[in-house]
Amino acid sequence: MGTGSIAVREIRDSDMDEVAGIYGYHVRHGVASFEYEPPDAAELRRRCGEVRARGLPYVVAERGSRLLGFAYASPFRLRPAYRYTVEDSVYVHPETVREGIGRRLLQAVIESCEAAGRRRLVAVIGGADERSIAFHRRCGFEEAGRIEGAGWKHGRWLDLVIMQRGLGAGTAKPPD
Repeated sequence: MGTGSIAVREIRDSDMDEVAGIYGYHVRHGVASFEYEPPDAAELRRRCGEVRARGLPYVVAERGSRLLGFAYASPFRLRPAYRYTVEDSVYVHPETVREGIGRRLLQAVIESCEAAGRRRLVAVIGGADERSIAFHRRCGFEEAGRIEGAGWKHGRWLDLVIMQRGLGAGTAKPPD
């Protein structure tokens, strides 16, 4: 894809067409998302607004004017007791896999969540994808469980692997 410096920054409304393209590829060809039909940019803009309204990060990586990937944190569950636990999502342009972009995006999400006082980050990995599991392990996650046959996509049953990592003080002390 070319060389040059990669910048990670907060998402802009003008990024949504490229975000929709990257996510659409993963919906159509991958197992990270259990959606069957890729949402359009307007729907992704709405979802992004919900993430941002909760004070959670939504970031993109770019090289020059080309969007290379995006990542965000969303609530793990909506009940109040779960408010310190968030779930990550990381999607990279298929032509830039293994260039360290996902790691830079996830690191930005981790730092933002820690700064916001979140204590646990969860990854729910569709299709028990070994590359995603290894990626999360390298980023400090450990496996917390597996749900067998949680979804049906691409003509097969897909497992979910749940991974987790502490943020900030983790569970060592009560939240502020």
